[in-house]
Amino acid sequence: MGRVIPGPPTVEEVRQLVSSVVDPELGVDIVTLGMVPRIEVSDLGRVTVEIKLTIGGCPLRGQISREVQSRVAVHPGVTSVDLEWGEMTAEERSAVMTTARWAARDRAPETEVPAGCRVLAVASGKGGVGKSSVTVNLAVALAAEGFTVGVLDADIWGFSVPRLLGLSDRLEATAVEGRDKPLIQPHEIPVGRGRVRVVSTGFLVEEDTALMWRGLMLAKAVEQFLRDVQWGELDYLLVDMPPGTGDVQMGLARLLPRTDLIVVTTPALAAQKVAARAADMARRSFLRVVGVIENMSSFSCEHGTSYALFGEGGGQALADEIGAPLLGRVPLEPAVARGGDAGRPVVLADPASPAAAEFRSIARRLIDEVVPPVNMAGCSARLLAQVAAALDAAP
Repeated sequence: MGRVIPGPPTVEEVRQLVSSVVDPELGVDIVTLGMVPRIEVSDLGRVTVEIKLTIGGCPLRGQISREVQSRVAVHPGVTSVDLEWGEMTAEERSAVMTTARWAARDRAPETEVPAGCRVLAVASGKGGVGKSSVTVNLAVALAAEGFTVGVLDADIWGFSVPRLLGLSDRLEATAVEGRDKPLIQPHEIPVGRGRVRVVSTGFLVEEDTALMWRGLMLAKAVEQFLRDVQWGELDYLLVDMPPGTGDVQMGLARLLPRTDLIVVTTPALAAQKVAARAADMARRSFLRVVGVIENMSSFSCEHGTSYALFGEGGGQALADEIGAPLLGRVPLEPAVARGGDAGRPVVLADPASPAAAEFRSIARRLIDEVVPPVNMAGCSARLLAQVAAALDAAP
């Protein structure tokens, strides 16, 4: 009997073969990304695959070409493989990035941040709006309510959290039972019934040292703080984000896709417009924007007269524009700056001040309405942990 010559593949069979080709930059297969709009198969087994690249001169074209050619040619009914190249429209590129970000959420790596922890990224579109001051005062206000709060200073270049909290000692790593490498121990500050745990690059270098790191190094530093720090049990983790919408923001969305965003702005129109970009990036990364805080909203003199030194209405305008609530308006007070310089946030240093009262009000709103703490007392993970601890303590 003669050898049976296999018939040509079906279009669906070719699509399955091509779906094993992963875009090396985005980490998702090119079919899922919508990069393969057309596949044709002739009766003689000639396969034509159209591939649309995000840009015409994509440097990965050669690699994708070799992958597609070799994988389709595996089918015994294929006699030749022809590739036709195209370039995506702006709308198609946007759809590709949306798909890639969603896939990145599903592949989020494990971190040391506990599953029940509420993660809040405190962000702004520009510097100079008091984002770090807002972060540490909210952390202290939450801790004063009896919670354990982590503060991750992700502003790698412009770290200021150590000075704002009066901390300077270097971070140390210690061996942890059951782990193959030591874990970094965060600094801890007791606050009333709660505590604040803090990590920053400011604990690794001198305060006046310039960190000349590029984007990927910044993202790697944040990843290390999430994966190599023994955070322990946390109710909240506040992340002091760098200004803008760069690698650190994208890295956080990939590592902690459950992150919620708080946007800080001043009353000025320019700050409001720039801050809207931070909210837009969060939503493109499938992060929820939970609210806006207007900082330095007004100054009241000792006679009670209020002055809108930086304009007015920017916080509410931004909240209306992005469809998120205005969580609070923190007045401009010298006590806030004095507390930061002394390493004691105004919530602790001057609890009777209007700014401290507003921070406490925002913290209570977060707890009661916006991001209430996760009660894991009855969940299986917590019960198993308690059982394991009891067994370890048994004689």
